[in-house]
Amino acid sequence: MTVEESKRLAARAALSELPEGGLIGLGSGSTARLFIEEVGLLVRAGRRFSAVATSNESKALAKGFGITVLDDDGPWDIEVTVDGADEVDAALNLIKGGGGAHAREKIVNRASRKNVIIVDGTKISGRLGEKHNVPVEVLAFGHLSTARALGKLGRAALRVRNGKPAVTDSGNLLYDLITGPIDDPALVEREIHAIPGVVESGLFIARADVVIVADSPTVRRLQRPSETPGR
Repeated sequence: MTVEESKRLAARAALSELPEGGLIGLGSGSTARLFIEEVGLLVRAGRRFSAVATSNESKALAKGFGITVLDDDGPWDIEVTVDGADEVDAALNLIKGGGGAHAREKIVNRASRKNVIIVDGTKISGRLGEKHNVPVEVLAFGHLSTARALGKLGRAALRVRNGKPAVTDSGNLLYDLITGPIDDPALVEREIHAIPGVVESGLFIARADVVIVADSPTVRRLQRPSETPGR
């Protein structure tokens, strides 16, 4: 089974976490995209879902399937959000933001009663930072000063796309903080947030209630002791 097939397997397994209908959160990235497609098929078959989307790409995909997407203002009372992750550690902490949508994803995560993360087996690690850098969304104003402060926690590299600085849907810049394995991700998250100019970090600490891992040919459902979202 390929990685793409594993992602599809995880996306389909997450459908069982949904209510019969109502407001759901739709994440961003390659695995979340597959989940949106699966939800779209349910909607076309008669299920009634409306959604909050965490990126312009996810919003467009959902609308294409006939899913009603709420505006970006909020506030929302979301039953379940399903999203992907770039890395998951043994405590179900996450690194997200490979697609640059982590600030919006964290807002939607907080507004959700339950947060389900879907990944293939390659995303599991013992400690965050073993496989993926920490994305950080920053204001363009003074971003070199912000990067210098981030550099005390690791090496901060400006993300570039097509020869130009990558920009989020909210118009901010992205840095990737190269930390290596992180001993205390909650501490690192606090240190990143203490830096002026930081909008949001890609560290999601205690914010996953359920993690569905598809690893050919099995699917594992990992759950925090309490399904109360980290807020």
